[in-house]
Amino acid sequence: MSKWSLVTKGFVKDNPTFVLVLGMCPTLATTTSAINGLEMGLATLFVLVLSNMAISALAPLVPDKVHIPVYIVVIATFVTVLQLLMQAYMPAAYATLGLFIPLIVVNCIVLGRAEAFANKNTVIDSALDGLGVGLGFTLSLTVIGLVREILGSGSAFGFKFIPGDGILAFVMAPGAFLVLGYLMVLFNKYLKK
Repeated sequence: MSKWSLVTKGFVKDNPTFVLVLGMCPTLATTTSAINGLEMGLATLFVLVLSNMAISALAPLVPDKVHIPVYIVVIATFVTVLQLLMQAYMPAAYATLGLFIPLIVVNCIVLGRAEAFANKNTVIDSALDGLGVGLGFTLSLTVIGLVREILGSGSAFGFKFIPGDGILAFVMAPGAFLVLGYLMVLFNKYLKK
């Protein structure tokens, strides 16, 4: 498999949100706006790339009986680093996403890529896989957040362009499910072409 296909696979074929239906907790909870979706996606991307690289390097040294706990400790380490960096340099983003940042440790996308790919491949290939899946997740969250923000408040990335109030349901949980469902249908319909 070429290096480029490792990256692009995460966008389309292995898109964690629209194809594999993984990571639904942050997908539904943090996508009330495009910027929130983008920030959560980038946070997950950071952890995914670094943990994939570390797990790929450590995998030959870890006994099979304890590989999952070791992977969780590695992922938790990078999440802690991310959390401290966000608190120091991005306090507004951390205030918005703070509760969901520690949940990246148990995000099935991160642990799934560690188990399915990183522990069997080279460090570079694992980094590229993490980059592709992380970018696919980031793009998915941003698009969902953008649609919800446009329909729910008449703005995009915080810039109001439709006067008045939007459809409140799209900023709430029912809107998250509706937007996710319709975007999944469109994405998968596009894939079948």
